[in-house]
Amino acid sequence: MASMDLHWIDWAIIVLFLIFSLTIGLYFRKRASKNLESFFLGNRQMPWLIAGISMVATTFAADTPLAVTELVGTSGISGNWIWWSFLAGGMLTTFFFAKLWRRAGVLTETEFIELRYSGKAAATLRGFKAVYLGLVMNVLIIGWVNLAMITIIQEFFGLESQMTYLIVALAMVFAAFYTSLSGIWGVAVTDVVQFTLAIAGTIVLAVIVVNSEQVGGIEGLKGALPSSTFNFFPTLGGEGMGTGKTMAISLGAFLAYMGVQWWASWYPGQEPGGGGYVAQRMMSTKTEKGAVYATLFFQVAHYCLRPWPWILVALSCMVLYPELQGTDLKQGYVRAMKDFLPMGLKGLLLAAFLGAYLSTISTQLNWGAGYLANDLYKRFIAPEADSQKLVRASRTITFLLMICGLAVTTVMESISDVWAFVMECGAGLGLILILRWYWWRISAWSEISATVTPFVVFAISKFGFGLEFPNSFFFTVGVTTIVWILVTFLGPKEDEETLKVFFDRVNPDGNWRIFRKSSAANRNNIGRLIVCWLASVILTYSILFFTGKIIFKEWNEALMYGISVVVSGTVMVVFLKKTNVFN
Repeated sequence: MASMDLHWIDWAIIVLFLIFSLTIGLYFRKRASKNLESFFLGNRQMPWLIAGISMVATTFAADTPLAVTELVGTSGISGNWIWWSFLAGGMLTTFFFAKLWRRAGVLTETEFIELRYSGKAAATLRGFKAVYLGLVMNVLIIGWVNLAMITIIQEFFGLESQMTYLIVALAMVFAAFYTSLSGIWGVAVTDVVQFTLAIAGTIVLAVIVVNSEQVGGIEGLKGALPSSTFNFFPTLGGEGMGTGKTMAISLGAFLAYMGVQWWASWYPGQEPGGGGYVAQRMMSTKTEKGAVYATLFFQVAHYCLRPWPWILVALSCMVLYPELQGTDLKQGYVRAMKDFLPMGLKGLLLAAFLGAYLSTISTQLNWGAGYLANDLYKRFIAPEADSQKLVRASRTITFLLMICGLAVTTVMESISDVWAFVMECGAGLGLILILRWYWWRISAWSEISATVTPFVVFAISKFGFGLEFPNSFFFTVGVTTIVWILVTFLGPKEDEETLKVFFDRVNPDGNWRIFRKSSAANRNNIGRLIVCWLASVILTYSILFFTGKIIFKEWNEALMYGISVVVSGTVMVVFLKKTNVFN
């Protein structure tokens, strides 16, 4: 019997965690029921720390420790550059866009479209993106998170696929229930609890596994694996594996990851210019300063706090389960939970994984329902509906999204295939999402062309020319960029009155000279913000590598990165104080 793997104490911990999560949902029910702003943005009264932790918790899904384990199994520690490379885009959002999202005063990312653009093109784009992001992309994300949770349950309990699907379906019903009750406040507060439990559980697992007799601590780990496994940076030249376990990538792939991908491609949670649930959390904060602090905390915690416990367990699994090679190593993470965690801690970590899963699902349901309720139902179907009717519709949509997510899960076979599809079909859109804040000439038709073109070009590059990443990515980005530039200059301009309303409300930097008044209060901060951005990127990478060098007892390198932390952090703080970023 599967239940024999867990003691009753483990089950009690899991049940208590679920009861606590439901209690939070019930507690915030009244606060969420006033109107759409209370349901989806918490009346814009969320403390920045809660908003920041909620962002981190959402990105810590059930699939992330397994994905990192797989990366380490195929390419060593350096394999994590596949996602570490997104940091520049995340920090760009922190300093250039967080304050603007809070200042815009919109309810959703897609409502912003009709603040920035005008006419039928803007309305069409808003409606399309409400369905595309809130429904299509949303259920794809829910599907791959469900697949990861199914994998964990199957590996841990050895259950049949139908039973694991039923368990995940029940978990989704639970998430939809408390999300529909509590809105964003319940989601964010449970995120804080779930993330705390999840990060604590993964740290405990890492400490126990690394210090087990079979691994022998950090020294034993370093002695059992090729030294190249511990390289923090990939080698340039070739593809796939390098010497030992170091990631080796071509110059083209390196440029795609580090030089293009972070600003050119739309990807959930790492949207250029902000967007999705990240924008939702920024707009939920009390002040513009809170939006910046929340996003800065998110970026640092996302890249520096989360990965090392996963990496250490992944390295240990390479020693413990040598029969699991490459991508199969992700099974080792769950095996390590089964083999090394004692009574009580096993239930704690399972509750942590469940919490990670629920935090992602609840955010996706609430965020997606916001688009469909505010930007489809209210905007096009029931514009005269009162607040209570809109809240009821939001709760109904939450459950409908849950059903769609479960349906997609049954036909989805590969997480990596969905990742690749999402990445390629958003290639070239990113620069528009950045420039629409800083250049008045960007129009609704610019964004429409940049949204549609990647689908066509990706299909041509994939099935017509047989291109693979990164060549297909570069091709799609290049063609898409040419198309939207031509559309921008040859197509119609936006209504000047709409642009003026947008400028007066948001007061963005950049090329808005036709609306900008010549005064010190409106000085351009782009130069100072670029320094803050670059310093914050160096700071975050330095913290990440400083932590790693301390863990592996490489003291000279740790000192070097420690000095970099101090210098870059000082530069960031000094230049941030010199801007009027919070005014």
